[in-house]
Amino acid sequence: MDIMENVNIKLRAPEPDDIEILYEWENNTEIWYISNTLTPFSKYSLKKFIENSHLDIYETKQTRFIIELKSQQRPIGAIDLYDFDPYHLRAGVGILISSKEDRRKGYAGESLQTLINYCFTILGLKQLYCSITENNQESMRLFIKQGFVITGQKKDWIKSGDEWLTEYFLQLIRQAD
Repeated sequence: MDIMENVNIKLRAPEPDDIEILYEWENNTEIWYISNTLTPFSKYSLKKFIENSHLDIYETKQTRFIIELKSQQRPIGAIDLYDFDPYHLRAGVGILISSKEDRRKGYAGESLQTLINYCFTILGLKQLYCSITENNQESMRLFIKQGFVITGQKKDWIKSGDEWLTEYFLQLIRQAD
């Protein structure tokens, strides 16, 4: 099997045809707090993002893959690497399975497994990390199931409406071969 595939999903580069779905995902205000988004994305900015997606991760310090359901060749989400640090061999990870109908089917786990393998095998990273708010238990379970460990917390870190949420910091450190 291709390193960018798993049983049910494959990770692929964003294509121009993805602009409409990315526009929908990025402008879903219900999930803005997860990505610290405060303003909508334009189709123009998403078009530019896709046009630049061919640039090397060493240049942009980030990359995004579309999560595609292999059986239907349908995009169901995205998985990102951000704050890529080639000196310290680490990157942050973010994931979205957009539709509630596509959640709890193992696609996020397969996507995260595939990304971890890519990062450790192809990019040679030492560690991956993510930040998850206390009210996002599904993401917490997902990352912990893939071997991430909670290594810290930031109390009252994220403002969500009138409340403040604690954000947990999780790491997955590759063990020496």
